[in-house]
Amino acid sequence: MIRFGVVRGVTAAAMMLLLSAVLFFSTEVLPGDAAGVVAGADATESERAEIRERLGLDRPAAARYVSWLGDALTGDLGRSSAAGRPVSEVLASRFGNSVVLVGLAVAGIAALAVTFGLLAGLRAGRLEDRLLSSMTVTLIALPEFLLATGLVVVLAHQGGLFPAVSLFPPGDAPWQHPDMLVLPVTALVLAGLGVATRLVRAAVVGAAQSPVVEQARLDGESGVRLAWSYVLPAAAAPGIQGLAVMAAGLLGGSLVVETLFNYPGVGSELARAVAYRDVAMVQGLGLVLAGAALLILFTGDLLAGWLNVRSRPASRLRAGRRTS
Repeated sequence: MIRFGVVRGVTAAAMMLLLSAVLFFSTEVLPGDAAGVVAGADATESERAEIRERLGLDRPAAARYVSWLGDALTGDLGRSSAAGRPVSEVLASRFGNSVVLVGLAVAGIAALAVTFGLLAGLRAGRLEDRLLSSMTVTLIALPEFLLATGLVVVLAHQGGLFPAVSLFPPGDAPWQHPDMLVLPVTALVLAGLGVATRLVRAAVVGAAQSPVVEQARLDGESGVRLAWSYVLPAAAAPGIQGLAVMAAGLLGGSLVVETLFNYPGVGSELARAVAYRDVAMVQGLGLVLAGAALLILFTGDLLAGWLNVRSRPASRLRAGRRTS
């Protein structure tokens, strides 16, 4: 298990290094730079050149990447050219809001996906499975912005049940305004539920065909006891990995949802930074989001590996008792 964790950790670190390089150099090829934003449209070329020198933009890109990465490792993500504040300061004021939003969505998706996936997997090929499969395919086909727009039209504008905008006062915590969380959380749940349900279903179908579960059926186990005591433990490891992939992907979906609902999280701030060509903000927030996604995947791999190691002796012992 320790070796497994070390290998996964080294792989995640290598991926993070690669992603940081891709993020930095992809922003380098974009037209314009931070000096143009700071100087304004009426600035002369000499004024822009002076600002580029002050910001270090006249140095080679490779040298700036090394400096930027070294600063990022110490927590310095640069300074926003549009906001005039450190990127880490902006991140600190908004990251918690995004964590609350995505955390609530992941909790809702996990509860529903396990319920629907277990039902569909245990009833594979039957009416329940076909109905749930149709629902999941429909949800997967609908993009986040369309789901969010539909919720606003039906529940906000026509129904008047919830506010269409989730912009609460600065300094307030998201849970102080639960009515403003309902629509963005629901949009994220619907956006991730289809994929998560299919992943859990696949894990349950695979677990239902395992020797331990087959032997339990032969011994007369069925219904809730079979699902709870045999199928769920066998499906836990692949199910957790699938849910981790979904949660990491949900970070990308939150960018769209936060922007549509004007929710004060890192996603809406990243969209604003792209619009204002705030390269430091794009690089800093992009690096943090990539690191958060890799951390979720790494944690999912560790949990799945731990469950696999933990369940092997019990599975062998249980199978041996059944056959003896």
